[in-house]
Amino acid sequence: MRPGELIASDRVHGPLGAEDLSRAWHVLDAVMDPEVPVVSVVDLGIVRAVDGRDGELHVVVTPTYSGCPATEVIERDIEQALLQAGFAPRLERRLTPAWTTDWISEEGRERLRAYGIAPPVGSASKRSLLGETLEIRCPQCGSAHTERLSEFGSTACKALHRCKDCLEPFDYFKCI
Repeated sequence: MRPGELIASDRVHGPLGAEDLSRAWHVLDAVMDPEVPVVSVVDLGIVRAVDGRDGELHVVVTPTYSGCPATEVIERDIEQALLQAGFAPRLERRLTPAWTTDWISEEGRERLRAYGIAPPVGSASKRSLLGETLEIRCPQCGSAHTERLSEFGSTACKALHRCKDCLEPFDYFKCI
């Protein structure tokens, strides 16, 4: 480093405009969930808000649940992607309101299906808590003739199911 040269932490960032915020959303849309690497943190609804404050990019992140083991990895990935794009990010982890599968975008649901994970069916309403029977379709063949093998799948937020028609096992992303 030469005398007088600025390092990244010394740079002063100016106010962020609409174009900057749009670019930040675009960068965030490329940050994939580490457990389901075909769905972005934006598609999952983990990124709740992005705005500019005092020359910093303020990003509100709500984990899928408070004990999610991937939360710190996701936050680090978000921060790294924004730093590499030239932003000075400040992340805020916000637990209220709690994340819900209702926040997964339609594109995210389709990406889950294409990856072999049945997306959540219905919404996180009281009816689902009372044991309402849901029609969970096989992401492989589309059949509704499926059964739950285990309440827990590859992660705590998924259940293991099997299609009775094509006989393929698959994860179902539980309604939370």
